[in-house]
Amino acid sequence: MEHLRTCQHTVQFYEDDSFLIKGLGDYIGAALSRGDKGVVIATRNHLEQLEDTLRQRGLLNGGAGDPDGRYIPLEVDHMLPLFMDDGVPDELRFRTEIGNVIAQAAVEHPGHVYIFGEMVAILCGTAHCPLRSLGKHDAAIHVERFFNDLLQHYSFTLLCGYPLSAFPKEQDQAMFRQVCDLHTDVLPAESYDPQVGIGLLQRSIAALQQQAFALASEVHDRKQIEQALREVNFDRLTGLPNRNVFQNRLEIDIKRSQRKNLPLALLFIDLDHFKEINDTLGHQTGDVLLRQVGRRLSTYVRETDTVARFGGDEFVITLGELQDIDSATHLAQKILDDLAKPFLLGAEVAYISASIGITLYPQDAGNAGELLRNADQALYQSKDAGRNRFSYFTPSMQRLAQTRMNLSNDLRRAVAGQQLQVYYQPIVDLASGRIGKAEALLRWRHPTQGLISPVEFIPIAEHNGLIVGIGDWVFHEALRQAKRWRALNPDFTVSVNVSPAQFYRNNEAHYAEWLSLCSGTERAAGSDSPAVGLEITEGLLLASNGAVTQQLLAFQDAGIQISLDDFGTGYSSLSYLRKFHLDFLKIDQSFVYNLEHDAANVALCEAIIVMAHKLGLKVIAEGVESGAQSELLRRAGCDYGQGYLFGQAMPADEFEPLLAASARPAFAPA
Repeated sequence: MEHLRTCQHTVQFYEDDSFLIKGLGDYIGAALSRGDKGVVIATRNHLEQLEDTLRQRGLLNGGAGDPDGRYIPLEVDHMLPLFMDDGVPDELRFRTEIGNVIAQAAVEHPGHVYIFGEMVAILCGTAHCPLRSLGKHDAAIHVERFFNDLLQHYSFTLLCGYPLSAFPKEQDQAMFRQVCDLHTDVLPAESYDPQVGIGLLQRSIAALQQQAFALASEVHDRKQIEQALREVNFDRLTGLPNRNVFQNRLEIDIKRSQRKNLPLALLFIDLDHFKEINDTLGHQTGDVLLRQVGRRLSTYVRETDTVARFGGDEFVITLGELQDIDSATHLAQKILDDLAKPFLLGAEVAYISASIGITLYPQDAGNAGELLRNADQALYQSKDAGRNRFSYFTPSMQRLAQTRMNLSNDLRRAVAGQQLQVYYQPIVDLASGRIGKAEALLRWRHPTQGLISPVEFIPIAEHNGLIVGIGDWVFHEALRQAKRWRALNPDFTVSVNVSPAQFYRNNEAHYAEWLSLCSGTERAAGSDSPAVGLEITEGLLLASNGAVTQQLLAFQDAGIQISLDDFGTGYSSLSYLRKFHLDFLKIDQSFVYNLEHDAANVALCEAIIVMAHKLGLKVIAEGVESGAQSELLRRAGCDYGQGYLFGQAMPADEFEPLLAASARPAFAPA
């Protein structure tokens, strides 16, 4: 092995260990002789042989080793577990362990860094950290790519050694070529007979060249055919079968299931909030994530099963000839657990989750189309139940899906047909007994079904995107009324609920208009804040990305008051309360219910009120239904109350007289 060029990634193939040790001694020895650094990742046995060679050359001391720290040995049995995760090479750990060694070597000593990695020893020569889901060749490819990524950040020369015995079979040729493609230089093995006459050697070389040319022509033609077939049948981004191929295979799997009288499971997988990745990190990063998801999913199934990209961020899996239906449950849970692990996307780390719908043949359906429909409906159920979970199809889902579709169609007509109306529920200052605020609540009066609960139609509006237009209309309507009512109370504010879906659907144009309307020129004289505030959920804060954070801060900078709704029912985080400097915290009605008879709820409400006040937030208690509850909350220091004691949600023409009466000194809660 001669001296290699700077910042190269070279592979050396060899047949026996003696050649490896001699070449390694030349490679590391030359580096140490020049005052450079040498890092060797190898087995203990090879490290000992190398160090004996270096001592014989006077490059290492007999007992103390390398006093200058220019020679760094790393024993694979100790290093391997540090960058493996459950038997799979982990890039983030690899960067931390190997990358830190390289960075430290480059910083602490002058000179260039030369690294050798004994690849077979690193990946399959140890019993301390066995490979699991990946074979040794696939694991080697992972580590070689990790090294290539480090070369983009640090200046070093890398030599990776493979024995030819690592590729003993004819089917290993593709992997052998892939290994070669990952390196800038390829050094062949050492065995050829130097005694052979030069003429015979030249003839052999010429013959090999002719064979190589003929093979290259054949491969080129074959590749063109294969490429054409792949473009028709396989997804370009992930390399997985596309929708057309999947549907054909599903038909075949159904026929096989019929012949063998064994059930078939279909899993429909959708990534949760994938659009956020594209919006915040860019579509190229999103494509990297989809490729990684495809690779992870492919490791879970048997060769007889199919993993396909159905489109966008949707994937499908068929599990045929199931001996045990529970295996579909186990696989779904494994997918959820594994997709929740971090994804390293270049310089970014992303966390996602997935929702899964599962249906069975022949239990749920008799053909491919019905199976796909059922799986999609089960997927909807998983998302509706909170995402990051799986659901099995049930017949009731079909009825619910039909109802949802009818409501979705009717809702589109409701927006244009003026069937929607904003109601207002009073929020009372517990100290004075006067109405100081109101919450805007949307109502839908269906022409044939009457009043439809927001619990039914808001999720549908969020799912089909109508929530953006509806939310904008509610904001304008609430602002119009609030400005009118400020003539009765200059500090009166109407709170508008904002769905998380509105933040995730590129709603910037609407929000820019909201900020403009709530600017100082539009505020009522003598008021310190806009006439409309916003109510958000804990889930929005916990799942917020950079764009959501920026938008919330813009609202706060404009003086728009923000309330955190249903506090205590989700995954509350005090760090988010401090980060966003919210104005109001709303105690969920579940804590107020039966307050006068439940000492534990009283203690919880008191604790929330004290904590909120310490953080500079005012507190609104929801669900106040009795005078006793109101009095307990007032004595606990709660600022506002909302509930049937003070009034139900009502149309604007009914709310206005109540607000006017509240402005008079003799007002008392209804």
